[in-house]
Amino acid sequence: MKRSKLYSLALAGGALLALGGCVSQTDVEALRAEIAGVRATAEAADDKATRALATAEQAAADAAAAKQEAAMASEKADRIFRAGLRK
Repeated sequence: MKRSKLYSLALAGGALLALGGCVSQTDVEALRAEIAGVRATAEAADDKATRALATAEQAAADAAAAKQEAAMASEKADRIFRAGLRK
């Protein structure tokens, strides 16, 4: 009797562990969908960061060109001013 009761208890415990440890196909699909959503969000953020970097690089190039143009204009204005002083 003890052996039978122990066997039944072990069988019931094993069944509970098996049922509790299993993941349904619906759970797996939900997890896959969530992972796909996270991946899409990460890719969108990466694309946005790439575009922001390109915009920043273009702005830096524009600023450098404006600085060079301003320096040339300042130099020209200085030459004109000095020429006016010599007259």
